Amino acid sequence: MQAALATRRSVLEAAADLASVEGLDSVTIGRLAEMLDMSKSGVIGQFGTKEALQLETVELVFAAFRARVWDPVKRLPPGLPRLLAACEAWVKYAADPGYPGGCLLTQVTYDYDARSGPVHERLVEGRQLWRDVLRTDLEIAVDSGDLPSGTDVRAAIYGLESLAAFVTPARLLHGDDRAVEQALACMRRILDVAPARS
Repeated sequence: MQAALATRRSVLEAAADLASVEGLDSVTIGRLAEMLDMSKSGVIGQFGTKEALQLETVELVFAAFRARVWDPVKRLPPGLPRLLAACEAWVKYAADPGYPGGCLLTQVTYDYDARSGPVHERLVEGRQLWRDVLRTDLEIAVDSGDLPSGTDVRAAIYGLESLAAFVTPARLLHGDDRAVEQALACMRRILDVAPARS
């Protein structure tokens, strides 16, 4: 049982590494069997279908995001304190998510945003949960007076998501070693919060 779980985990981790560089469509039974020196039947036996493998890869990425971004901050006071801590954890995760091709959640979203099907639906569901978290803390921050009463919550969410999504291309495509610092500074501007002291 433990060996089967370890094999399943190694297949999913290889799938995530491959997808981060080449996209989720590159995750095939044959490619993974070759990468892991396994038989195709050994890989397919873990998941049943390519789509099931892709969905479990997405679940692995969501779990990593929760563990690195949400879990460390979820017990902080709701509103602006938790929102600022979440932004910092989010940007740090985007800069170093543990995948060779950068933030896989962003990569997979770009791959599947215009498609239909179970992978698209799961991405919509998972990303909407994160948007709801952001919306809750933004609304609490406005209600408590920590953010101006005229704050456009929807626009703020859009801006925060856009900044986090650009961290990977800023680093990998443009070689920007200040991507995290710049993204956090811009997030604080969106939230109308003074820059953090260095």
